[in-house]
Amino acid sequence: MEKIWLAEYEGAMEAEINPDIVPSLVEIFEKAVSQFANKTAFINMGQTISFEELDVMSMQFAAYLQNSGLQKGDAVALMMPNLLQYPVALFGVLRAGMTVVNVNPLYTARELEHQLNDANVKTIVIVENFACTLEKVIKNTPVKDVVLTSIPDLMPVHKRWLMNFVIKKIKKMVPKYSIDKASWFNAALKKGEAQDYSRPSMSGNDIAFLQYTGGTTGVSKGAMLTHRNMVANLEQVSGIFETAITPGKDLSVTALPLYHIFALTANCLLFLKYGCPNLLITNPRDMKGFVAELKKYPFAVLTGVNTLFNGLLNTPGFSDLNFTNFKFGLGGGMAVQKPVAEKWKQVTGKMLVEGYGLTECSPVVSVNPIKDCEYKGSIGIPLPSTEVKIVSEDGRELGLEEAGELYVKGPQVMRAYLGRPDATAEILKDGWLATGDIAKIDEQGYLYIVDRKKDMILVSGFNVFPNEIEEVAAMHEGVLEAAAVGIDHEVSGEVVKLFVVKNKPSLSEAEVIKHCKSLLTGYKVPKFVEFRDELPKTNVGKILRRELREKKD
Repeated sequence: MEKIWLAEYEGAMEAEINPDIVPSLVEIFEKAVSQFANKTAFINMGQTISFEELDVMSMQFAAYLQNSGLQKGDAVALMMPNLLQYPVALFGVLRAGMTVVNVNPLYTARELEHQLNDANVKTIVIVENFACTLEKVIKNTPVKDVVLTSIPDLMPVHKRWLMNFVIKKIKKMVPKYSIDKASWFNAALKKGEAQDYSRPSMSGNDIAFLQYTGGTTGVSKGAMLTHRNMVANLEQVSGIFETAITPGKDLSVTALPLYHIFALTANCLLFLKYGCPNLLITNPRDMKGFVAELKKYPFAVLTGVNTLFNGLLNTPGFSDLNFTNFKFGLGGGMAVQKPVAEKWKQVTGKMLVEGYGLTECSPVVSVNPIKDCEYKGSIGIPLPSTEVKIVSEDGRELGLEEAGELYVKGPQVMRAYLGRPDATAEILKDGWLATGDIAKIDEQGYLYIVDRKKDMILVSGFNVFPNEIEEVAAMHEGVLEAAAVGIDHEVSGEVVKLFVVKNKPSLSEAEVIKHCKSLLTGYKVPKFVEFRDELPKTNVGKILRRELREKKD
């Protein structure tokens, strides 16, 4: 397809970027911490660290890793919410020449065990609130080194002592655990300070992240994102936002977890490149506390998903904030709803800029130009050096305004799924990535998502895959068959509904949900269970989820 969207490019945007402008993310990091040394890099719970401090601590952690028996390319897992320790550990791993494996701290033991084994993780950095989960599975994984951290580890001593007392003794937020020979984060930094750091030779082909996703189908898989993929996407996104961001000044609010690819690229990496401060929100679900934090800082950019924006708009005090410095909100992860976008502009004076991406694309594919000030329901125009096409079920390339599966090609597209050639072949076709989303493109080159080709359920921007839910449900002795579908929900976009055929007459909805809660992360747990005498199937026995969705009411 001809790149008709290029006419919509503005400012410094060019049709192509150079994905090999630097060999790795490490060069981008080194330039930023040198150029903006005295500027604030990250803020969390009132504590700040400068770019210079980030440089020093991340090098200490890199030295610790290099001297702990790990080799270049080894996988290091990070399992924590948005804390100051996250960027220190993240850039420490990258500077050591190793691969970052982001882990959702809310994972169940089953989910954690799968990911640690699949990625062959040797070292994990984990906030101790979730160490009890790791304790259950660590003997069944390749993990040899555990680095524990407490939430206030990088706070001043007196504040750290007080917060730890409240967290552990009063709020009792740290369940009991026992992990042999674990190290502590601050001790690791101290140890690294006295050790030699050797800057590794790195290339764009080295794996920067093993970012786990269900992809468009199936069990959680590790998308192999190279340094070249990440550098390319950072360059592509910079083309869109370069004229809107003031280097060394604009404060970005990071409420989405940094272990999510959207926040990782759009907040952590992008604003680090421009020497801008990042306000890390550890618990965005505490909307009152979130608004109280926003009141303290002249923020310029706020990224999130539709549910986050909607939650803020409905939290007392948000509309009273000072939006003088606010430039734009960036929405991704799930569709931004028109009523939310319109109310957002009414309250803040600025529109939500919507984009689209997926883990396999590092993640950004398209975004609306900043100049567009009105909601149009579009996911925007493709980024520089990005090709798209709309393909019919029989493989034909379709024209304007025709709906079909969206295919993407560009330097941001992952190398492959780790150890899964069949799954890779399903999604990568002659250099094109089949997104599994049904889309159309208009005469100006704006993309619109029409539907999802697969049965993926989208809960607050997180992918939930029916196969996993059904497999877990089937583990219950009272369940004969199960089928999971997504149903509309005004807060989270969708929630999971489970249809069950019993083989135990006394089985209740509460019993099924309790069972699922024990094995699944919260957002994956079915919110509704409906019992059926039988489930609709094809003539070969495949359950027809589509019919269940159509008849869900």
